[in-house]
Amino acid sequence: MSSAAVRIRRMSLSDLDRVVEIAQSLKDAPHWPLAAYLPALDAKAVPTRVALVAEDAAGVTVGFAVAMVVGPQAELETIAVAAEGQRRGVGRLLFAALAEKLKLERAEEIYLEVRASNGPALGFYRALGFRETGRRPRYYADPVEDALLLALRLA
Repeated sequence: MSSAAVRIRRMSLSDLDRVVEIAQSLKDAPHWPLAAYLPALDAKAVPTRVALVAEDAAGVTVGFAVAMVVGPQAELETIAVAAEGQRRGVGRLLFAALAEKLKLERAEEIYLEVRASNGPALGFYRALGFRETGRRPRYYADPVEDALLLALRLA
């Protein structure tokens, strides 16, 4: 799969089974229940959420992202790409589309938390331009681990 064959679109209710399947297949992705994604699909929900999926040329969802907008800040709640789509530019395309949608929602900065040991995610975020802004000691459980706080200006 090449990133040129990937299409990014808004997440819909019909995407949720596949979104949960992708998340469950990845050790470091949040393993939310399907119901946790529902507020991200509600255009009238407060706070505003942006939820996107990436699909391949065959129309199969290969990745997704969810962010919450609060004032001029957005929080990247999750971004995940199925194993077969990783390291092929899918995550980068997905994030670029998400950033554009967040700018339309008047977000000026996006932040996130990531496990301090999650080297692949840290490499991805740093390549996008995120900078470390802090640390939350013992934030994660199972195993107990620090969270690194990262932020990126969207302007």
